[in-house]
Amino acid sequence: MKWMLFGAAILLLSSCDNMDHQPRYDSYEKSGLFEDGKSLQAPPDGAISRDDDAYRNAVEDKPPMSLALLKRGQQRYMIYCTPCHDPAGYGNGRIPSRGFPHPPSFHTKRLRDASSGYVVDVITHGHGVMYSYADRVEPRDRWAIAAYVKALQLSQNAPPATLAGVQVEGKVAKP
Repeated sequence: MKWMLFGAAILLLSSCDNMDHQPRYDSYEKSGLFEDGKSLQAPPDGAISRDDDAYRNAVEDKPPMSLALLKRGQQRYMIYCTPCHDPAGYGNGRIPSRGFPHPPSFHTKRLRDASSGYVVDVITHGHGVMYSYADRVEPRDRWAIAAYVKALQLSQNAPPATLAGVQVEGKVAKP
């Protein structure tokens, strides 16, 4: 009985060809599938190519710093970043606590010295074990998250001399 099952498995597996030979159309080949008879169809209205300036400029255009931008960044950070990076940015979120790799702390010298553009680039393209969030986070929100990350870094590593006269929720810091 085992030999019959083994033989049947061999026969079935030999019919699997890894989909090497699939029906497909060449770019300018005629097709009966579409009304115009062409296999190559124009992209739908409003589609933006990743090589298009509109796509590239959306990532490159840094919005001006404002309280509204920081609040939006905080909101988006709490949604997308805290599962791994934790609310304070030390990399001790829920995901790493379940056995996944810890992301780097935002408070290391290397990341404190990195520009906001670097943070946006990592959100856009991913880095290490972090995958891209480009399909989840809009370009303007990437800049907002980057601004919030910089504010987090400053909150944990601000030199005391820079805090004199700073207002925090109606209170003034004294030197």
